[in-house]
Amino acid sequence: MNDTNHRKVRYAVMGLGNIAQVAVLPAFAHARENSELVALFSSDEQKLKALAERYDVKITGSYEDLDRILAQGEIDALYVATPNTEHRSALERAARAGVHVLCEKPLAVTVADCRSMLHTASEAKIKLMTAYRLHFEQANLRAVERLRKGEIGEPRIFSSVFSQQVRPGDIRTRADLGGGALFDMGIYCVNAARYLFQDEPIDVTAFRIQGSDPRFANTDEMTSAILRFPRERIAQFTASHGAAPVSEFRVLGTLGDLRLEAAYGYHEKSEETLTIDGKTKATTTPPHDQFAPELLHFSKCILEDLEPEPSGEEGLADVQILEAIVQSAALGRTVTPSPIQRDQRPNAQLEMRKPPIAKVETVKAPSPTK
Repeated sequence: MNDTNHRKVRYAVMGLGNIAQVAVLPAFAHARENSELVALFSSDEQKLKALAERYDVKITGSYEDLDRILAQGEIDALYVATPNTEHRSALERAARAGVHVLCEKPLAVTVADCRSMLHTASEAKIKLMTAYRLHFEQANLRAVERLRKGEIGEPRIFSSVFSQQVRPGDIRTRADLGGGALFDMGIYCVNAARYLFQDEPIDVTAFRIQGSDPRFANTDEMTSAILRFPRERIAQFTASHGAAPVSEFRVLGTLGDLRLEAAYGYHEKSEETLTIDGKTKATTTPPHDQFAPELLHFSKCILEDLEPEPSGEEGLADVQILEAIVQSAALGRTVTPSPIQRDQRPNAQLEMRKPPIAKVETVKAPSPTK
């Protein structure tokens, strides 16, 4: 940090779209023990003015002002919530000022960009964390622990659906900004399969549907993939921007199965159903703030010089699989990715519970759904 006596990490948030307004900015209230919001960056002056007043932020600027303001030394970390294609540039600009980066997923839209970001962060000696909020979320971590303890026997089959009806014109429908169902929603399914199986896929087979809906003239409306994992395990998922809202995964083992509904959301309760030997137990997890734990963890890593989990390398691992999925769908055949073996995995020690975020009124940031 620029001031070692300053025991709170001073954050700027870059990009003031819907997720920043309904989740990231309000989360600072639950992360105040080691994190504070001090700056906002946006290309929209109306958003800047209204949100700066709402959160009592004194430092604001456009994207063009970023380098100048970061160089002043009043910001320790940058939360990047810009469109996917802008993540690499944001990291590079932060690195030049020695500012740490907490970056929304996907880390970038290509493996090459991800690797460049990791190299840049390493050279600049800054922390880079990929914003996987579910690595701190109690229902997902409970599922990880159940599988780790062998409660359903040997996990063999993972299946998942994550879908919504995206409104016309949303940035998720723009290929030039890294949109599409796979990179927006499928990444959750890929990441979940990896942390539940605690391994990396060795073969990928995928199908891409663009359809005739004009919303998806340049992106995938739906992508389905089958991932083969070591030890005779299969994961399959479908991500869609043109179907009814569903967010669930199911893991079948040799002794039982576990199902989590509302698995990937951040404003609703989730429902776990665990069935073993014909006996079923249901567990409800109430709504809670999933973004404050990211801030708390990243700030702790900065203050104590620790490697974040999830790291930038975790973001790279997923994008490498997403690229293999895109390639398989284009070629019409199975593709073998080059897996990045990970020592770090989500575990129960990362779990943090914070109260839910109240509904907020957004400023020129409509919901992504119809």
